[in-house]
Amino acid sequence: MDEKASELSREGREPGEAALAVEAWFVREVLPLEAILMHFLRHNWRDQSDIEDLRQDVYIRVCEAAFKQIPETAKAFVLATARNLLIDRVRRGNVVPIDAVADLDTLGAAIEAPSADQHLIAREELERLQIALDQLPQRCREVVVMRRIEERSGREIATRMGISEATVWEYLADGVLALADILYGEQKPHRRRRP
Repeated sequence: MDEKASELSREGREPGEAALAVEAWFVREVLPLEAILMHFLRHNWRDQSDIEDLRQDVYIRVCEAAFKQIPETAKAFVLATARNLLIDRVRRGNVVPIDAVADLDTLGAAIEAPSADQHLIAREELERLQIALDQLPQRCREVVVMRRIEERSGREIATRMGISEATVWEYLADGVLALADILYGEQKPHRRRRP
């Protein structure tokens, strides 16, 4: 007996009976949500050629979770699963452009609808960050983006930019201080360590 089957047997269900219950729940509760799920995926994922695969991956995750315990509210569970899947895909891609982060913040809208004020504040903060990043010297900006947004290592950044690791950390420190000043503090001229 496999692990899932033994878990279900401990709950008092035979493996075949549990599979039938999950299948019936899936057909009754999840499949009618397909239009909502597809809209959600199309709205929140840029590469439209991935949408069908994403839908299938969501269905797989939903079914696997349902074998452990059938969720009470299918819609919230399906959309949360889709949101988590998209976040996992972005993380696995290891490149998070700033506009993708903005889109990921809106992924939860169907689950936890933020107020219009919260949405406006978050959008304004993101725009302020983008404007602040644009004010950094080019090399500082490149290092900040690669390290803090793309989560690349100091060694990888040094190799890509053709500079030493020590210089990477200098650019990062200068960039972060400059961003802090632009966003939260007084406007001071920042010294550039290297061109």
